[in-house]
Amino acid sequence: MAKQVIIGSDHAGFSLKELIVAELIKGGYDVHDMGPATAESCDYPLFAQKVCEKVLQDDVQGILICGTGIGMSMAANRISGIRAALCTNEFHAKATRQHNNANVLCLGERVTGPGVAIELAKLFLETKFEGGRHQRRIDLFDSSKA
Repeated sequence: MAKQVIIGSDHAGFSLKELIVAELIKGGYDVHDMGPATAESCDYPLFAQKVCEKVLQDDVQGILICGTGIGMSMAANRISGIRAALCTNEFHAKATRQHNNANVLCLGERVTGPGVAIELAKLFLETKFEGGRHQRRIDLFDSSKA
């Protein structure tokens, strides 16, 4: 069975979203595109919410893309259970999965080239969480002790 991925963007991340969707499908992923369907101006928090709700519902990974990745990461991290990470290099994409068990990758179309973004998406989706001492720290996210 193909690994499911939920993806969404705003207008500023639309072109990169389309490229990543095509590459992931070509790589055998089951990609659920939560929109938008066009590059017409739209509000990124609405798409962050759609993607994050589906990520939590299906217990899968997601990708959010806007102009910088910052707005999407801020909106996504407001949702309990989401650990969204803005990644700009391979170390970020790998470490945030291994150590933080991030479930949403955030990218910026205006700051990350398409080739790099595609590689970051693949690396994020293929890297496993290490658990152990890292799980203890993640458990603190939702506790009153953090």
